[in-house]
Amino acid sequence: MKIYRIIAVIFVFGTFLSCDKDLPTGIRYDNYTFDNPDSKGGTWKPVLLASADQIAIPQPEDISSAAYKTELENIKNAIKEGDPANGYWGSNPILRWNEIARELAAKYNLTPAPNADGTYPAPNPAQPGVYPYFPFAHPPYTARALAYMSAAQFDGMIAAWHYKYKYNRPAPHLTDSAIRPLYDHGSLPSYPSDGAVIGAISREILSAMFPLEKEYLKSKSEELKKSLVASGVNAESDIIAGDSLGRGIAKIFLKRASTDGMSKAQTPKAVSDSIANAAFSKFGWQWTNMETPQRPVGIAPFYGKLKTWNIPDITTIRPLPPPHPNSEEFKKAADELVQIQNNLTHEQRKIANWWSDGLGTYTPPGHWNRFATDFIVKYKLNPIRSARVYAYMNMAIHDAGISCWDAKYYYHYPRPIQLIDQFKTILGTPNFPSYTSGHSTFSAAAAAVLTYMFPAEKNQVDQWAKEASDSRIYGGIHFRFDCEAGLLQGKKVADLCINEAVKDGAD
Repeated sequence: MKIYRIIAVIFVFGTFLSCDKDLPTGIRYDNYTFDNPDSKGGTWKPVLLASADQIAIPQPEDISSAAYKTELENIKNAIKEGDPANGYWGSNPILRWNEIARELAAKYNLTPAPNADGTYPAPNPAQPGVYPYFPFAHPPYTARALAYMSAAQFDGMIAAWHYKYKYNRPAPHLTDSAIRPLYDHGSLPSYPSDGAVIGAISREILSAMFPLEKEYLKSKSEELKKSLVASGVNAESDIIAGDSLGRGIAKIFLKRASTDGMSKAQTPKAVSDSIANAAFSKFGWQWTNMETPQRPVGIAPFYGKLKTWNIPDITTIRPLPPPHPNSEEFKKAADELVQIQNNLTHEQRKIANWWSDGLGTYTPPGHWNRFATDFIVKYKLNPIRSARVYAYMNMAIHDAGISCWDAKYYYHYPRPIQLIDQFKTILGTPNFPSYTSGHSTFSAAAAAVLTYMFPAEKNQVDQWAKEASDSRIYGGIHFRFDCEAGLLQGKKVADLCINEAVKDGAD
């Protein structure tokens, strides 16, 4: 199934929810020579693999063998025919797979429409092709999909680097000077193909997350394999080994995904009502969906119970309770929102719209993946370093989402539109409780990890995180205390993730 290019802006409640900067565009990345081969990358600590050689691949043919010489001739013939992808995959295919994942998130980030009788249907993973199509790629779903793909890619690169330097088979152009590759990978050994590892992992993980896209993903994976040969980067045996390695690693991550709690995240109405009633009993308030017709259940009430990557106990970073609606602290925050809405500046509206990441976009997690991609290109990171950035950032974003949703449904705090009389937002109000802010939590976690990976970018990413957080206040979506608590919460999550990164051997 072909990915739809999103060319129209999307309006909800008559409000602009998207911006050209947020939409997937099929960006063309400049090719570059890797800054460092990271020859010791095969010794780094994986995320789930017990060891870098847990998935075995066979020893390659010697470069003097007749079989390998035939492969070299096949490369020359493929180069003459030209790259079937016209340079689409570039020197670092992980960038393109991250973009594909973001595009899929945008395509499936569509809320099901109500039935004629005012009820709402729900996507059914057992029947993904029946409307409403599975999945609804809301921010928590997208965070999870990106985390699994990225963490598996990182383990895949560690395993690939282990075998590259164990077998140390030279790249085709170093064996045959008549081969002139399109991309300069320096002295990086070619067996197994890191591009094929990335392709296999991405295909398998994304096919599980977006089942209606299996054929599309298969076609992109096959295109990449052909491109790797036609660009002179890999021999066929490099690709076969990489594909086998990638598929083996993907199975390990998909096994975790099958038991991480996501299948139970969307609860029946009776369970959802019991969660709301429990909050009312504890705190004297509960969130209510303000849509017409009203959706009976919020998005993923049990998402906060999912298995985390780096948080030992989710309750240890649960924020303190929000202020009571009768308190002075609440009144101050509510008055601020009213004042902002009554005097909204052009710049504030612009920020609210640009960071809205609403329906039809790749959501806040996708937004931060785009930033990470730009940094990877700027600093010319090789595939294993690139995978490390995506993995730790997306695990932190996913854990941040789990932590945020734990707080949202534990406290079940109402949105401003529910608590402030006659209050109107400039954006559609999300279908889940207010405290804490998801934008703030996702963004603080992502910014902290990117600061760790790219220290020189600290001021920029901190500014983005603050702006993303403030955008929800400007849009009337959140109280300031939602956002401040979310920023703190996301930073705590990121610190736990960074603690693991410090110990992985890459620094």
